[in-house]
Amino acid sequence: MGPVLNVVLVRPEIPQNTGSIARLVAAVRARLHLVGPLGFSLEDRYLKRAGLDYWPYVDLRTYAGWDEFQDANPQAAAKFYSVHAAKSYLAADYRRGDYLVFGSETAGLGAGFLAARSERSFRIPIFEPAVRSLNLANAVSIVVYEALRQTAALGGQCG
Repeated sequence: MGPVLNVVLVRPEIPQNTGSIARLVAAVRARLHLVGPLGFSLEDRYLKRAGLDYWPYVDLRTYAGWDEFQDANPQAAAKFYSVHAAKSYLAADYRRGDYLVFGSETAGLGAGFLAARSERSFRIPIFEPAVRSLNLANAVSIVVYEALRQTAALGGQCG
């Protein structure tokens, strides 16, 4: 049986965010996919520090680019996240093994990329118009725990 969830970061730029996300996926036994080009080295000290000593528990896959990721995961049931999507992340029907795809901190996934996937694109509501986006690690956490809740993967460990 595969991982409960797959978190996919496309062109992540900030090592501390990726390190925090690595700690999250280790905690929930999800798989982390990093799709390049990356904005940092996997040896970056900030990346390692944010992930603390949990790196041995991270199920990590890396890819040079989106095409390589797609070739390696042709059956991926992907959901895409962007501030530009129309539907709330709460409207998504999460399933065990889903691929939760997030773009880079500065460019996101791109308008053209999302347009071709609009039916599977979701947003986390932001109520203050002056706030352009959430921190990537926070956004991933919000979506991962909603997906875990819907799939009953929390196993009664909360609430």
